[in-house]
Amino acid sequence: MQLVDSHCHLNFPDFDGRIPQILQNAADNQIAHLLCISTSWENQRDVLVLAEKHPQIFASVGKHPTTEGGHEPSVDDLLTAADHPRVVAIGETGLDYFRSEGDLTWQHERFHAHIDAAKQCHKPLIIHTRAAADDTMNTLRDHQARDAGGVMHCFAEDWDVAKTALDIGFYISFSGIVTFKSAQSVQEVAKKAPLDRILVETDAPYLAPVPHRGKTNEPAYVRHTAEFVAEQRGISIEELAEATTNNFFKLFSFAAKSQVA
Repeated sequence: MQLVDSHCHLNFPDFDGRIPQILQNAADNQIAHLLCISTSWENQRDVLVLAEKHPQIFASVGKHPTTEGGHEPSVDDLLTAADHPRVVAIGETGLDYFRSEGDLTWQHERFHAHIDAAKQCHKPLIIHTRAAADDTMNTLRDHQARDAGGVMHCFAEDWDVAKTALDIGFYISFSGIVTFKSAQSVQEVAKKAPLDRILVETDAPYLAPVPHRGKTNEPAYVRHTAEFVAEQRGISIEELAEATTNNFFKLFSFAAKSQVA
């Protein structure tokens, strides 16, 4: 059995000096591959270093919708960065009205640039949305993001939003949120979404699943999320692991399976 953590931030300070142990913990829990996500133009170098050094780690390039300051990547910037052989996705990108206020034209323009780049380089989008589901889905439709494909990362919306995402060809990724007692709408999606269109992730160091809620999250804990989703669906963890791993490599088609785990 092998699992994939489809979204983590191993370059964040929480993991300084701990990467060998974090990767060993992941391997001990059958987490064979990880996708490390860029959140700014400046920190993508750290993400790429991790991916270059460890064959089980893949990388994305992009600028998070709430990241302010630093270089604002153009479509050409994104395309140049995406040409790196360890880069398998564009993002994370999207819209966030919870942490950003005022005139958010800049956030929409950033989102549009990421979509355009993803379509041109044929690498899928990693979508972040918070308090902006309708505008996020409308933007994906209006800008033909189906041509790139992608995933709704750390899904925390209801079935209506999930169905819209699925209808435009996107995948749904479940984080530790799905294990929270308050997340009944997300649990409904975990039961209803087609098995061939779901992923699991940690979003580490954030959102540790039960029974580690409140602690620093790490890729090893994606197993708890996978076990919970499998239980919700009435299937074995082995079946869920096989499906989500196959889904990962189908969506992120530039990723190549390593033999490290």
